[in-house]
Amino acid sequence: MKILALEPYYGGSHRAFLDGWRGASRHEWTFLTAPAHSWKWRMRHSAITFAREVRRLHAAGQRWDAVFCSDMLNLAEFLGLAGQIVCPLPKVVYFHENQLTYPARHDEPRDVHFGLTNMSTALAADAVWFNSAYGRDSFLEALGNLLAKTPPPRLTETVDIIRSRSSVQYPGVELPPSRHGARPAGPLRILWAARWEHDKNPGDFFAALDILAASGREFRISVIGEQFRDVPEEFAHYRRRFAERIDRWGYQSTRGEYHAALAEADVAVSTAGHEFFGLSMVEAAGAGAFPLVPTRLAYPEVFQLNCPASPSAEDFFYDGGVADLANRLGELADRQAAGQLWQGDWLAGRKLAERFAWEIRAADMDNALETLQ
Repeated sequence: MKILALEPYYGGSHRAFLDGWRGASRHEWTFLTAPAHSWKWRMRHSAITFAREVRRLHAAGQRWDAVFCSDMLNLAEFLGLAGQIVCPLPKVVYFHENQLTYPARHDEPRDVHFGLTNMSTALAADAVWFNSAYGRDSFLEALGNLLAKTPPPRLTETVDIIRSRSSVQYPGVELPPSRHGARPAGPLRILWAARWEHDKNPGDFFAALDILAASGREFRISVIGEQFRDVPEEFAHYRRRFAERIDRWGYQSTRGEYHAALAEADVAVSTAGHEFFGLSMVEAAGAGAFPLVPTRLAYPEVFQLNCPASPSAEDFFYDGGVADLANRLGELADRQAAGQLWQGDWLAGRKLAERFAWEIRAADMDNALETLQ
């Protein structure tokens, strides 16, 4: 098949997803993309710019068998502008996130129009794919709540229409090289790898480190991730506070450096208050780091909490609060000091991550595309 892929926000997890799928796919791809900044403008104007480019490519002789886009595109608007060039083709939208549950900053009221764009995009698609069941369910619940408050007619049947064409397609992961054996005993090396923004709750992570330091345990930290214009103030304070314990700090500019940071870690911690999949945590587990995640969001699903096929996964969770996170880090520091971090199964994290390897996920999604023809 020849796939036309439309990505208005070609960066971060959106870019990693498309690049990873194309690299492992048996299909042919045409990418139309825009840089990953000014997301509101991307959602507003990408349908116009992409429709213009599709008309140019079509006039030059290009043809496609299906259209694939992310939730950042106004698909209905794009189809109206591009017309019969693309309207007869099967159309799939992939929800990395949605604009009804994505946390708004405390000083920035939510613009529900972007969420309604997500709704019209889902209605215009033949298949609606979500990166987790949590992502699907949270979006449909929020949409139902919003429509129940609108003036009549409230269109509440829209939720059922979208649900009927929805499915979960987990993203693939570029697995880092696996470690050869467990790390020798020594100070616990703790990794926090996330966007430096408020929805990732960096304050909880640093508060837990304060408690851990007060316990007298030895540990090292690496705090990495993408940074934007407004960086939460905790980062500057704790860079000074833990200066003698820092191994890495800030954005890792190459994939090699990022993989090295994952490989160096004994434990990878998430404090996210908002997460639809948790790509960096899965990658860290694949590299050999012990994942420590809260019992919320997509994590119980992705890390198989209470799954009979993964009985040891319960050890990867804390209750979501600072006190329990600090307590679990203390336990893991003691286990690492005794050379027993993984308690005999140092490949448990790797095995969990391998089910998201791109060679598996790309084949599944390739097959799903073909069923739409």
